[in-house]
Amino acid sequence: MNTQPSLHTSISPALLHLYDLSDSIVVIIDVLRATSTITTALYNGATAVIPVDTVAGCIELGEQLGAVTAGERDGKVAEGLKHGNSPFEYPKEFIENKTLVLTTTNGTKLLHMALNNGAPAVITGSFPNLSAVSDYLVSEKRNVILGCAAWKDRFNLEDTLFAGAVISRIKSHFHINCDSSKMAESLYQEAKSDLFGFMKEKQASHYLRLTGYGLDKDIRYCLTADGANVLPVYRDGKLVRHQ
Repeated sequence: MNTQPSLHTSISPALLHLYDLSDSIVVIIDVLRATSTITTALYNGATAVIPVDTVAGCIELGEQLGAVTAGERDGKVAEGLKHGNSPFEYPKEFIENKTLVLTTTNGTKLLHMALNNGAPAVITGSFPNLSAVSDYLVSEKRNVILGCAAWKDRFNLEDTLFAGAVISRIKSHFHINCDSSKMAESLYQEAKSDLFGFMKEKQASHYLRLTGYGLDKDIRYCLTADGANVLPVYRDGKLVRHQ
């Protein structure tokens, strides 16, 4: 009998309901760019990041708290918000000791889905905090669901590549009977020597969307390991830096 905790990968929010979240750590993965931006803001000293699922809710909460409001829809700054979803918008001199209220097309939606489906523990993951995520999951010795935010419920490459990167690091500590996890790791092994080049070669949909806006620099940063290696954990309605 295998006594190791289990690990599964949900490659789309549309598939999340197929997994038992009730006794699992759920990792919210939205590499381009929500979870990369969340970890960067916390790394640079933000007090907290509050994920909300609507633009109106983001504006209202931001006004109540005197917080920075930010977000995107379809890769561009959402109407009514001053700041977008680029990690480069949140340097230390701007975000330190501030609260960021953030809404995004895919990532914040998936986080709320996980909570609504009974997840007792939620963290966020992206290449900039790959090591922090991997180390935490090993240390906790609990079941894990790697939840890819994808793009409007459609599979995307970058979130699955990050799931594969995590799996490649921690698989010896988990029982993995999950084909999507095996696929994610295989993709990562193929791509790991040049993730940006892999996304370009495959003409990945989000790569094309963001390069169309001139955001090559964002993509490169979001695909680079450990540039903001802290762990955002969800507590009392906020993502805060794990101590």
